[in-house]
Amino acid sequence: MHRITGKTGGENLIEMSPAESFNDDLNGYSQHASSSTGSFQHGQSGSPLTPDVCLETCESLNTSLASLASSDHSDSPHFEAQTSEQISSLTGLSRKRALFLKFRSRIDRQQHSKDSVFFRDGVRRIDFVLSYVDDKAGERKQERRKVYEANLAKVGLELETEDKSESEDGKTYFVKIHAPWEVLATYADVLKIKVPFKVNDIPEKSEMPMNWLSTPFRLPEHIMQPEPDYFTAPFNKSKSDFFLIDNKETFFPPSTRNRIVYYILSRCSYYRDECDDKDKKGIKRLLNNGTYTAAFPLHDCRYWIRSRDLNCESERNNLYKHWAGFWYFFKEQPLNLIRKYYGEKIGIYFAWLGFYTEMLLFAAVVGTICFLYGFLTYDDSQWTKEICSEEIGGNIIMCPLCDKKCSYWKLNTTCNSSWQSNLFDNVGTLFFAIFMGIWVTLFLEFWKRREARLEYDWDLVDFEEEQQQLQLRPEYETKCTKRKLNRITQETEWVLERTSTDLMGKLVLCWATVILWISLIIACIIGVIAYRLAVYAAFASIMKDSPTNNLQVVGPFITPQLATSVTASCINFVIIMILNLMYERVAIWITDMEIPKTHLEYENKLTVKMFLFQFVNYYSSCFYVAFFKGKFVGYPGNYGYMFGKWSKLRNEECDPGGCLIELTTQLVIVMTGKQVWGNIQEALVPWLMNWWGSRKARNHPESLYSRWEQDHDLQSFGQLGLFYEYLEMVIQFGFITLFVASFPLAPLLALINNIIEIRVDAWKLTTQFRRPVAAKAHSIGAWEEILSGVAVLSVVTNAFIVAFTSDMIPRLVYMYVYNPTGKMDMKGYINNSLSVFNISAFEEENKPESDEYPSWFNSSITTCRYRDYRYPPGHLKQYSHSLQFWHILAAKLAFIIIMEHVVFSVKFFVAWMIPDVPSDVRARVKRERYLVQEYLHNYEVEKLKVQLSQNSNNECTCNPMIYPSLDKHEVLSECL
Repeated sequence: MHRITGKTGGENLIEMSPAESFNDDLNGYSQHASSSTGSFQHGQSGSPLTPDVCLETCESLNTSLASLASSDHSDSPHFEAQTSEQISSLTGLSRKRALFLKFRSRIDRQQHSKDSVFFRDGVRRIDFVLSYVDDKAGERKQERRKVYEANLAKVGLELETEDKSESEDGKTYFVKIHAPWEVLATYADVLKIKVPFKVNDIPEKSEMPMNWLSTPFRLPEHIMQPEPDYFTAPFNKSKSDFFLIDNKETFFPPSTRNRIVYYILSRCSYYRDECDDKDKKGIKRLLNNGTYTAAFPLHDCRYWIRSRDLNCESERNNLYKHWAGFWYFFKEQPLNLIRKYYGEKIGIYFAWLGFYTEMLLFAAVVGTICFLYGFLTYDDSQWTKEICSEEIGGNIIMCPLCDKKCSYWKLNTTCNSSWQSNLFDNVGTLFFAIFMGIWVTLFLEFWKRREARLEYDWDLVDFEEEQQQLQLRPEYETKCTKRKLNRITQETEWVLERTSTDLMGKLVLCWATVILWISLIIACIIGVIAYRLAVYAAFASIMKDSPTNNLQVVGPFITPQLATSVTASCINFVIIMILNLMYERVAIWITDMEIPKTHLEYENKLTVKMFLFQFVNYYSSCFYVAFFKGKFVGYPGNYGYMFGKWSKLRNEECDPGGCLIELTTQLVIVMTGKQVWGNIQEALVPWLMNWWGSRKARNHPESLYSRWEQDHDLQSFGQLGLFYEYLEMVIQFGFITLFVASFPLAPLLALINNIIEIRVDAWKLTTQFRRPVAAKAHSIGAWEEILSGVAVLSVVTNAFIVAFTSDMIPRLVYMYVYNPTGKMDMKGYINNSLSVFNISAFEEENKPESDEYPSWFNSSITTCRYRDYRYPPGHLKQYSHSLQFWHILAAKLAFIIIMEHVVFSVKFFVAWMIPDVPSDVRARVKRERYLVQEYLHNYEVEKLKVQLSQNSNNECTCNPMIYPSLDKHEVLSECL
């Protein structure tokens, strides 16, 4: 099979077989000063040979070199072909020795290292790499590759192939791709990529007072600002001299170059001209069907050392040193360098994550203060003292918490849980709930300002329309069958023809699938609730004689309620993680089936489906504990049951200290469990998977382990890698806003996680993943709308938590209205909050079994207490809700209305006061637009003057032309 292996200047592509790739004269070694492998001395300075290689190599070096030198046919094609076959047949140590001797024999002719990002000529940069394993039985794959690479050459890309015999595993071919200036200029014009035309002349703002305080958190200036600040305009190929082009080879940064090349790869066909199968198009399909094993742009150097090639950047090394190390956790992020290396889409994610983490610092400080307030007022809680005292709590006999297996119990047995509840159920909770409602507004508004500044600095102003029209998905383009007039551009374009029946059918199927999976989550939650109801009786029976008191430290704190809550939360967490793994594939499948037009539309559709599912999956258990548990209990003699009385699953009651502590337990387990599991997945697993690849990269000499092999051994970041990062953070945002009234330390836990998350993500991208294809994004997309929706919902949920889940409102009503002493204290609150039930009124199926009675129970006890506000036995309205119950309910509803109106009023006022775009950014945008118009006008005037001058002097009889003629290549987008 012949391979396309090189092209220089105006030369034709060289057709070569794999065997010929070892012939220096035929493969270009004699034509250039540099080579594909580099000298042994050059490689030795980077990484020494491993001991096992050196041992055998050094023993036979002189003999082997002598035999090579004495051979008159060492440079002949026949000799090289035999060498290729011999090396391919070797394995292990023998193969490494043979490779070493092969490269060593070229020392006098080769100076270019394989640890490079350039072609063999040392001039043309490698913009993309395709890899494949040549399967002898895969003739169709060979044909696809041949046609695909020929079509790539037609559009102007230059290819160079590394034979499998030169790879470390002896099986993998590597096709290196270079985009020359002509191709880059053509597609930069098509994609409207903004490039500099004038140095920014707007003076920077003067430094703020006390700016020196931030010095310890800053990075070096050359890391923070890797490029000068320019005014930019969309590139126009016909006006190339309008822009600041000093060097065509470096004018477009590597991230822009790989973005352009991927744009071509994703639209190039692999069918012949006579075959009209439009579906056979794009590198993604070739990867899916196994024609190629990988497609990726190269990192610029090894992350742990700087590149010794002066023509190559070392931005990856700078990122590793100043960003990926955890010891830099307190430093600012080099966002401009991230954007330059990885593209705007990844840059905007880290900008948002860093800003979110900074804002979390304020919420964490206030939340910690509120927690400390609860801790310091630990001993001042009058109702807790009454529960724990032998005189009050020890003499209050409570009704059984379950049928048959549960017996009567004394109130003071819940002393520990009451103390724990007081840490979070206090006045500080109310203050913190209101504060978080305002904090979330400030976070979103200040992020809009930060986003607007980044849009300008990163040339993303007015990018949305471009993205809608130019970022078409190849999967959509291949399905287009009809042309339609675009009313805006007045040009015909390819569109996907869909019938209303087909569209409605897919829409119904997609959303029916989503609803089905959400129903599955609800069914799982109901199952967990049933577990809680069933297992509580078992825990109560086991712990009736307090056997856990024998356990040191934690024994006294374990109660049936706590044991049930913790085990149910753990089971629920496991179910959540399992359902997540299953639904991810389903969500991608149904989104692919919809065939969205643009990448933005695809991500938005997937975002909505995934978030709806994750919202129900993660938060449903917390909603149950916060708003349903203990609300439908009934009363002794008339209890409520989950599936009816026949199920014997009696609805759960709240602890006398309230349900807030159980909500706290649920939130802590699910939130921290998710964060810990996520960090294990993101850090430990990639490290283990790539440990062997990193070991090879460090232990191999540069001449034996090429740059493309190093990156090939890394993991692929994936098209949805960033999507899952956003999803993880938005779910965390929901935890710290929707239920934060129950756990003020949630922002602190999120802050610690995010500090680790930033560095773990940076470490993964820099060391464990291939370089992602650069992509543009002017914002965080649909996630911004989701965050705003969660922010509004959080005000409602926290108001309901304070009103219905905590005991704050009943306490305030008692203190101001029902305190018999008339004093502003809480004495007598516990006795007032518990209703009385006559034991003799118990039905037979509700009575505890005789062997379940505690030792202190006797026949003199005729009543028990339960948590509710009902009239006592003997009253005309016995066991019906008392007037105090309705007063408390009215106070709760009034509190919700007042809190929501106050917080929403402050939110809207703050949003109105803070403009979305800073004034200096608006001025810069106007200045840039003015300069573009002015400079273009002057440019056209000067161009016209030159043409008129040429015509008047009759210096040329041909048509006026300022620029040299350039070869035209096929532009791969029929929809543009």
